[in-house]
Amino acid sequence: MAQKTFYITTPLYYVNDHPHLGTAYSTVIADIFNRYHKLFGRETFFLTGTDEHGQKCEQAARERGLSSQEHCDQMREHFKKAWKVLNIEYTPIGEKDSSFFYTTHKYYDDQPDHTKIVQRILQKLKDQGDIYSAHYKGWYCVSEEIFYMEKDLKDGQSPLGKEVIPLEEEAWFFKMSKYQKDLQKYLEDHNDFIKPLHRQNEIKGFLKKPLQDLCISRPKKRVSWGVELPFDKDCVVYVWVDALLNYITGVGYGAENDKDKSNFEKYWTAGAVHLIGKDILMTHAVYWSCLLMALELPLPKTIFAHGWLLNKESEKMSKSQGDTLDPMELSRSLGVCELRYFLARYVTLGKDSSISKSLMMKRINEDLADGLGNIFSRVSRLIEKHFEGVIPSPAAGMAVNNKLKNQTEKICAQFQKQIKNFELSQALEALSFLMVEVNKYLEQKAPWKLVQSDKKAAGIVLYNSLEVLRISAILLFPVMPKKMEQLLADLGEEPNFKHIQWGSFPFKKSIQKPQPLFPKIQS
Repeated sequence: MAQKTFYITTPLYYVNDHPHLGTAYSTVIADIFNRYHKLFGRETFFLTGTDEHGQKCEQAARERGLSSQEHCDQMREHFKKAWKVLNIEYTPIGEKDSSFFYTTHKYYDDQPDHTKIVQRILQKLKDQGDIYSAHYKGWYCVSEEIFYMEKDLKDGQSPLGKEVIPLEEEAWFFKMSKYQKDLQKYLEDHNDFIKPLHRQNEIKGFLKKPLQDLCISRPKKRVSWGVELPFDKDCVVYVWVDALLNYITGVGYGAENDKDKSNFEKYWTAGAVHLIGKDILMTHAVYWSCLLMALELPLPKTIFAHGWLLNKESEKMSKSQGDTLDPMELSRSLGVCELRYFLARYVTLGKDSSISKSLMMKRINEDLADGLGNIFSRVSRLIEKHFEGVIPSPAAGMAVNNKLKNQTEKICAQFQKQIKNFELSQALEALSFLMVEVNKYLEQKAPWKLVQSDKKAAGIVLYNSLEVLRISAILLFPVMPKKMEQLLADLGEEPNFKHIQWGSFPFKKSIQKPQPLFPKIQS
């Protein structure tokens, strides 16, 4: 049976700092997949938001001289503003048929009471014997907010190279080790659970060693900003447990009204997709999976761990090195749709990618200014000049260019499959190839010359070229919604996946004189 719904999430982003290009990348790509599945005719749910608890948040607020609540309220708006600029399609809370901006602390009237639901979940886990009290002695990484045993450290630091401090205290633990064998079996039975495959193999390797139980509490004397444990008023819950639970609380788990309950059945049980950075794979693949098993809930359909955006030297960008890229500045200088296109087309999902602003400008100019935009400008000008602005249609008995038609149909046939397989850059590469082929076709046929001797034949050339552009614009709409909506509107068309068949749109329509779609970006 064809999948009727699609549920995708980004991580909830820490509000200890402004949005950066890495968080923008995750959110843009999730938005693109959400739009594609909506284009394919599915009911979609896209959840993103902010993680507003924990020690890092508390420290950031203190450094700014603000209360934790004031800090969260201000930083949350930076994320919402950035996602609005980047054309992330989330709707006001409550309109859950499209997308959802969720917060773990300040909830709105029509957002589920995250705190109360988390407390009920924790109480349930304790009542069934999955949470217990014990003495903890080990290492703690403040920047990651993760506990480590001595055996986990590398050269005295966390596996990610972060500073750790010794820690000893009474704490509450989740019996994660109880579910190790179940998780191992699940991974063996579901070889596509974690993508790319080498990430699943990493987790399989990790699980060959005995799994430690997870410390889920933080004493208020050390961290006061969080969800209070329902069975210990001197502790708050570990921020990762709080944050991970958003994936089910945000889609209706634990809700008291029928609408939210039905949303949970409709979206979570049909299979969720978590799009995350590779640095938080362990918390999702292991912590989260074990928690879901304890709650006797289905695991997500897919956890996709994407790579990092690296600098020109193939090193992770950092503020201290001064090589970070600001997504807001890039949106202004490159264009929003252009930035979205580059991230989707030239950052292969699942791999690290070296990028720079100069590389972005080069690719955008080649693919969009000189490619798609230039083709549309040339064809539309010729139609305006020689066909009175009316899109020509094939004359009776005159065949279309079969090579171009066959290439387009082949790409259309594989496009939906590639998107379902998370092969986004590969799907877009095929569309780039089509633009190259159209350019070759126009140069070979030279309709600006042909129109002088055979106007009908010139009309056929323009029709074929415009048909490739029309179909490509529909398939590119989720990537560049505003620019492709503009192109399609100039053709009197709309982004409708049913219209990707060659010749499915009636021509002999007046074409609007187009504005330049992709002005060349100057350095």
